[in-house]
Amino acid sequence: MKLINITSDHPRLVLNQLESTDAQLVEIYSLGNTIVIYTEAPSHNEIVLTNKKRSVSNDEIKVVKKFFKRKMKNFTYNEKDIIISKTNGLVEISIPHEN
Repeated sequence: MKLINITSDHPRLVLNQLESTDAQLVEIYSLGNTIVIYTEAPSHNEIVLTNKKRSVSNDEIKVVKKFFKRKMKNFTYNEKDIIISKTNGLVEISIPHEN
């Protein structure tokens, strides 16, 4: 499984996120049929995985978490504070920053 940055293909989504939330950075990735939206905000980071055809697999969640852990070197967070919410075809990973 490979994450491919497709942010430039979704300028409207990125602009809407930046204008209507506290996000300072928005990036969009493709993981096959699964779309990954990564946002950085002052107090937290969010990762949303969505797939319109099937549920997001645990393997996909592991790959995404591993990828973004390397990316989040500028933030301090506690692994036990990470919240993962799952519904059919959608996973939200919320990562609060430590103070």
